Amino acid sequence: MNAPVPPAEALRSRLATLLDGLPPKQASQAVDRLISTYRGTTPTHTPILRDRADVAAYAAYRMPATFEAAHTALEELAAATPDWTPTTHTDVGGGTGAATWAVSATWPGPREVTVLDWAEPALALGKELAATNPPLREATWQKARIGKSLTLAPTDLVTVSYVLNELAEQDRTALIDATATAAQAVVIVEAGTPAGYARVIEARTRLIAAGFHIAAPCPHNAPCPITPGTDWCHFSARVSRSSLHRKVKGGSLPYEDEKFSYVAATRFEPAQAPAPARVIRRPQIRKGQVLLDLCEPDEQLRRTTVTKRHGDLYKAARDADWGDTWPPPTAQP
Repeated sequence: MNAPVPPAEALRSRLATLLDGLPPKQASQAVDRLISTYRGTTPTHTPILRDRADVAAYAAYRMPATFEAAHTALEELAAATPDWTPTTHTDVGGGTGAATWAVSATWPGPREVTVLDWAEPALALGKELAATNPPLREATWQKARIGKSLTLAPTDLVTVSYVLNELAEQDRTALIDATATAAQAVVIVEAGTPAGYARVIEARTRLIAAGFHIAAPCPHNAPCPITPGTDWCHFSARVSRSSLHRKVKGGSLPYEDEKFSYVAATRFEPAQAPAPARVIRRPQIRKGQVLLDLCEPDEQLRRTTVTKRHGDLYKAARDADWGDTWPPPTAQP
């Protein structure tokens, strides 16, 4: 019997055939318009994805990166809640369903999945893509207006990936409040920009006020110590790029780094204590030392220097990556 194909590999394989028959110029034009829209700051009151060409271009352009960012955030949630597995999942504004693929990669096995989006072409293609991923074959793909009128059925997990940027402030607030009412756990991912970080912090604040506990990335439930306008908290996920992906995005490298901001929160107390600290910048490796920028549990940002005299901790620092907890359990000082 053949071993199951990992979701990331299955998704890449399926995307490789997605633009067959679509004229390259049409795909490029759709990608250019989508890039302009997603980088904009004005909320939209109509679906961004208008037709099959838009959706195919979007899937090739965004699904691999959205998958990796969401998967990174979900893995951090799973690490904080090792005895918990969601049996129901609602992906709000899920479009073609990248976050549902990420959930199936984090917690393999069947579950009840619902994808809500206001763009019917995105839902149709998402369902088509999901046919190659067994846990998603029975998913429900439902048209819904994401905003003040949204109501959500009770569910274990709600994901909201790259959606808040499309909404006006009132709709963002309504969406976060609806997720807090319906879910046991919430994962929100936005672009790793100052504006994306601000939207994540806004959502984080509302979730805490609703009684949620921060599972990741923050080592505390207190206000973010970053002074607004001076910096922003974001992370990076490495994205493997297929030949199709490179063609659509106009790049030549076999990978790219997706910058994103996120928050993972739970209605219940996470089984694992919050991270002792979180590496919030790419570590700087110097001769005989490593500089780590950390967000710490006393609500402070600090730079710490780890040198060779720290022994195993120094080895761990050299292996540390942006977004990791610090220190790792195997290298406690």
